Amino acid sequence: MYAVIETGGKQYSVEVGTELQVELLDVEPGKTITIDRVLLVADGDEASIGRPVVADAAVEAEVVRQMRGEKTISFKYRPKARSRVKKGHRQELTVLRISDITLNGKSAAGDAKKAAAAAKTERQRLEEAATAQAAKDAELAAKLAVGTEAAAPKKAPAKKAAPKADAAPVKTTKAAPAKADATKKPSAKAAPADAAKTTDAKPAAPKKPRATKKDE
Repeated sequence: MYAVIETGGKQYSVEVGTELQVELLDVEPGKTITIDRVLLVADGDEASIGRPVVADAAVEAEVVRQMRGEKTISFKYRPKARSRVKKGHRQELTVLRISDITLNGKSAAGDAKKAAAAAKTERQRLEEAATAQAAKDAELAAKLAVGTEAAAPKKAPAKKAAPKADAAPVKTTKAAPAKADATKKPSAKAAPADAAKTTDAKPAAPKKPRATKKDE
């Protein structure tokens, strides 16, 4: 619900909780005032338009503080007369906070409180339902855990053999290259020396004389 009010010769569109600056009012801060000049009240699709004001409609506002607005510069210049006048002005203002809008006994603040209470109740109901569901899930998880532990018997952990204190650490070494086989044939360079040794050991056989034509 919102309303259009008139104060200080100006019109303002307000809702519950709106803060606005109006022309100076002779009211002390902290007090509550009622604005009777309500030009329009709208609630959803329904609207009441005043001619010039809406009957049985009122807007209650709380006076927050008195203040001064921003400075406005006024400069007046008259050509060919050497006349220049510069003035500054700060308007006195009153800050209002709208607390309620009423129309034919219907209060916007009351409706807002009911809506907030309903939303709070709904939120609490959802939180309670979520808490109950979480408790049920935890209970079911605990039952499933107990069932799985009963189905699978526990196995005793295998004991690891303690390492011997006297055992020397095994060293890994690279395999040494295989030695040359002694049974292999001597090389070509060593062959003449071996032949000389064999001739010295055994005497040479006497050569047979060849037969010639004279002997025949």
